[in-house]
Amino acid sequence: MSTELPTTFDPAAIEARWYAHWEQEGLFRPARPDAQPYTIVNPPPNVTGSLHIGHALDNTLQDIMIRYERLRGKDALWVVGTDHAGIATQMVVERQLEAKQDKRTNYSREDFVAKVWEWKEESGGTITRQLRRLGCSMDWSREQFTMDPHFSAAVTKTFVDLYNDGLIYRDKRLVNWDPKLKTAISDLEVETQDVKGSFWHFRYPLEDGVTLADGRDYIEVATTRPETMLADMAVAVHPEDERYASVVGKHVVLPITGRRVPIVADEHADPELGSGAVKITPGHDFSDFEVGKRAGFKPAEMLNMLDGEANVCQTADDLVPKEFLGLHRFKHDGVDGARELVVQRLKDSGHLIPHIAKTKKGEEQELDAEPRTIATPFGDRGGVVIEPWLTDQWYVDAEKLAVKPIEAVRNGEVEIVPKSWEKTFFNWMENIQPWCVSRQLWWGHRIPAWYDAEGKAYVALTEEEAQAQAGEGAALTRDEDVLDTWFSSALWPFATLGWPEQTDLVAKHYPNDLLVSGFDILFFWDARMMMMGQYTTGQNPWPKLYLHGLVRAADGQKMSKSKGNVVDPLGLIDQYGADALRFFMAAMESQGRDIKMDDKRIEGYRNFATKLWNATRFCQSNGIGASTSIAAPKATHAVNRWIIGEVVQTKQALDTALADLRFDAAANTIYHFVWDRFCDWYIELVKGNFDEETRVVAGWALDQILVMLHPFMPFITEELWSKQGDRADYPLITAKWVDPQAEVDAEAKAEIDWLIALTSAIRTAKNELGIAPGAKLEAFCPAPSALAKSVVKANAGAIERLARLTAIHFAEAPAGAAMQIAAGEDALVIPLEGVIDIEAEKTRLSKALEASAKEAKSLEGRLSNANFVERAKPEAVEKARADHAHHTAEVARLEAALARLG
Repeated sequence: MSTELPTTFDPAAIEARWYAHWEQEGLFRPARPDAQPYTIVNPPPNVTGSLHIGHALDNTLQDIMIRYERLRGKDALWVVGTDHAGIATQMVVERQLEAKQDKRTNYSREDFVAKVWEWKEESGGTITRQLRRLGCSMDWSREQFTMDPHFSAAVTKTFVDLYNDGLIYRDKRLVNWDPKLKTAISDLEVETQDVKGSFWHFRYPLEDGVTLADGRDYIEVATTRPETMLADMAVAVHPEDERYASVVGKHVVLPITGRRVPIVADEHADPELGSGAVKITPGHDFSDFEVGKRAGFKPAEMLNMLDGEANVCQTADDLVPKEFLGLHRFKHDGVDGARELVVQRLKDSGHLIPHIAKTKKGEEQELDAEPRTIATPFGDRGGVVIEPWLTDQWYVDAEKLAVKPIEAVRNGEVEIVPKSWEKTFFNWMENIQPWCVSRQLWWGHRIPAWYDAEGKAYVALTEEEAQAQAGEGAALTRDEDVLDTWFSSALWPFATLGWPEQTDLVAKHYPNDLLVSGFDILFFWDARMMMMGQYTTGQNPWPKLYLHGLVRAADGQKMSKSKGNVVDPLGLIDQYGADALRFFMAAMESQGRDIKMDDKRIEGYRNFATKLWNATRFCQSNGIGASTSIAAPKATHAVNRWIIGEVVQTKQALDTALADLRFDAAANTIYHFVWDRFCDWYIELVKGNFDEETRVVAGWALDQILVMLHPFMPFITEELWSKQGDRADYPLITAKWVDPQAEVDAEAKAEIDWLIALTSAIRTAKNELGIAPGAKLEAFCPAPSALAKSVVKANAGAIERLARLTAIHFAEAPAGAAMQIAAGEDALVIPLEGVIDIEAEKTRLSKALEASAKEAKSLEGRLSNANFVERAKPEAVEKARADHAHHTAEVARLEAALARLG
């Protein structure tokens, strides 16, 4: 027995109620011990995070797959949890302290970490509440956190195992140092920004009266970072640069410090660039670090001139003048720094080579430096310029760990979808650098290494084990650093299941089945999970990796707070409902492409939900309730046999699309079936003919719609399912997937498709010619097919009701004005005498055609002009394209209308 639906569809009224019911009843993970497993791990959002539009896309796609496989009877596990987010979380808590005129260093490490845990318990659940609003059917009963005890144990074991296998080591290398956060960060956490800066040229005097071939007693070098000359250790020239051949192996004496440094031959120096000579600061530049090693400098010998806050400190050779000590690297908070003082001192001593520029009037003027726009690295969280800094850090030998993942993708064991990302994957993995995994923070997984008085490291699972290695009586001090957050999240596919314990969950759900991820964390996370999965378990973490694009603003720009174009998904849910937002995400997710936000499209999918709501109300008003069968009912009427076949085809198309992870194709398949085939045609065709067979078939077809649409629009479908019949013990979320156990009835399909084609053609023609939709006409078909004869004979009433044709005569049409239409292979002639003024209509259509053709040609000219496309505002170009498409379509429509009139 169905329960009558309210007149108006209100998403807010049903979403919270259904989500709470699903979660309370344990329906996200029903007990299916013997079922085939299907597992996805959710990319753990930062515990500090809030739901953004990228999360909405990522989680919608995952939920579609989980709900789909749950309906197919699998033991569907969607692992959910949050990442401890070392830097981000510590920043949040430190900012809270600063707001109270307090700071982290006022506390012991243990007390500060305790404060972070307090914050996590009070405020760390924001994003998990928001994921519920989106409808994510995650296994909340096992919510994970990367700092949970069992997870921390997995992290420690992995570190120790890697160390014992020689795959983790401590080394002195350059790192990306964030002077604000006072920690190393990875290359992937560095954002390059174009900044207006300067390019200075200096003279470095040659030692002992040595001169170049042209008689100069100095070498010219240039730099955008003059402060680093305080730690220069060499000058490099190209080995084949004849200008400097005579001075290779000689020395220059640096201004300011007086340091004597060699001139070395290295291919890093480009003879075509500037003077061809390059100052080398191996302790503060990544390229120079490699040049320095080739020149014979060991990392431990390389000079460091900055402290952790990027203030000048004394170098190991004690040659930095005292006036520089303590200065910031460059101007900071309005105070000149080392950069400004270096330039001034070199200018004073005559070692600065001025830049000669011309004014707008053509007059020469002398500047200290050449103005330039410089690509400058910034920390993505600290927001300050990153400093290459020489320090001792822990590194993973990523090159060795990358071998098996590369093989897995190359031989097809792991499929990357879209395949176009494979090239990017191979390029990064085959050129991978050592992975710096230590961070100078207090919040995170502390590195399990202890040092004795001589600095020797003992790596162990516990301090007791480290003490046993060091020997009784050895005083040990634990490493102060924590591990990179991405190190722990790389264990997510298996540590969340209980690894290293061989739990039932590990046995059943690892490897996982699929990973859905934004392409922007392919290297941050995805590739590292592959490395750690192979290392720790000997297996790939999943056989398929799906990489989706970005969600961009409506104009195609990347969303950012600074641009003010960030879209709040919760606001969209408030306005349109979660189902509409989810369907938009699925319908727009085309492999390899970004998504442009479009509120009108989301509104359109809200209207789609309303249409289904109203169709269900109509069914209820005609005595149509829930089906009692998964298999298709018996049917004799052509229209009922046709809709059963449409269900069969839709189910097949959905299965194919989801197997291929074509979310757009899947969404569009179910959309067109619901809107076009069921609501627009089936319901119209059976109106007024609701016999028992039709009620049973219509109820069954509607149930199949609810099942097939449920992964995309879970809330409205569950609500309609519950109102169609009393089946509280058989909720839609855990129902069975569509299984019609029927074939497409070719005869019924041909009959109904012909009827639909006839009706559509009549309606289109009337619209084109300005004939009232309700006007009743007659048609003539002089050479009807056998199909036409049978359809007309069996559906005379439907033809008059839908196509508004009072009769179809199988004879020649009378002479006079008429229009022609087609239905299948049949041509029909419809007399228009007395219906419209043919000549006046031809004149109207011709004028409209001429206007649209002229406008289309004009727009085509603008769009083919590269100057317009490249220089006009993006919204102007977009509007021109839309207008061109509109007028081109109008030309085709008007030509067709004129052709109908002969």
